[in-house]
Amino acid sequence: MSVMESIIQKAKSTKKRIVLPEGSEPRTLKAAERVIKEGIADLVLLGDVDEIREKAQGLDISKAEIIDPKKSQLLEKYAEEYYNLRKNKGVTQEQALEAMKDPMYYGCMMVKLGDVDGMVSGAIHATADVFRPAFQIVKTAPNVKVVSSAFIMEVPDCNYGSDGVFIFADCAINPNPTEEELAAIAIASAHTAKVLAGIEPKIAMLSFSTKGSANHELVDKVKNATKIAKELAPDLLIDGELQLDAAIVKEVGELKAPGSPVAGKANVLIFPDLQAGNIGYKLVQRLAKANAIGPISQGLAKPINDLSRGCSVEDIVNVIAITCVQAQG
Repeated sequence: MSVMESIIQKAKSTKKRIVLPEGSEPRTLKAAERVIKEGIADLVLLGDVDEIREKAQGLDISKAEIIDPKKSQLLEKYAEEYYNLRKNKGVTQEQALEAMKDPMYYGCMMVKLGDVDGMVSGAIHATADVFRPAFQIVKTAPNVKVVSSAFIMEVPDCNYGSDGVFIFADCAINPNPTEEELAAIAIASAHTAKVLAGIEPKIAMLSFSTKGSANHELVDKVKNATKIAKELAPDLLIDGELQLDAAIVKEVGELKAPGSPVAGKANVLIFPDLQAGNIGYKLVQRLAKANAIGPISQGLAKPINDLSRGCSVEDIVNVIAITCVQAQG
């Protein structure tokens, strides 16, 4: 069973309620039909009710709830909640009411108040438009310094990692994380490895240096991040700084980092910045024909996931299933 098949089975085992703010988007509607038919999740579609029903002709979404935020009985309640959250930032009650008419903001408030278990969006919205209301309303989990992203990478015919399964982070959100943020990304990625990929995390903090083989301020940043992560999560297997080959190849790890609990066995790879992470996952996806599952959001108080605007129907189904499993805890 593939990782994604396992995630879908987990989602079905304890169904969650997921809101889709892009309720009239054609791929989203096709994905909704599949999700409902396969019993992956209960769904709420946001948008103009007539428009959604018109665009869903020929599809069976009868079991999905459809809500128009502008006409919702909860609009004023949600606006009051948003006003109380943002009044110190200068938001007026009138502005709060207008914000809650936006499906992206309304959906986040549904998540915040527990009216749904998670949210999936981004098929027709930029990442910033997805996460801006998420940061304002749902916010980060307790003691989490940064929201990040991860990909589950399934590499065919691969003996590295956990039989070809890896977590790559951060590949989509933080351009140049600080030492503290890198440490937080490592810890969040360990949770993703356990909950979604079903693997015991062995975390490599990646660099162009292994254990002092090079001297540079960029290497120092990874060293310090590793130290912080170990202090924050002493029970996790974390090591660095490690070059990629030392992290995943047994013989190289034994040569370059003898005695390391991670070198040569890593399955969670923490990249030093977004350039390295984004390039890295796309290289593996294209050259090794890996299945890249994600991006998966990490660090929010409740699960909200962003889609690529080039996503397929299958991508949307998969991210809904991932969001369900995250909501299961």
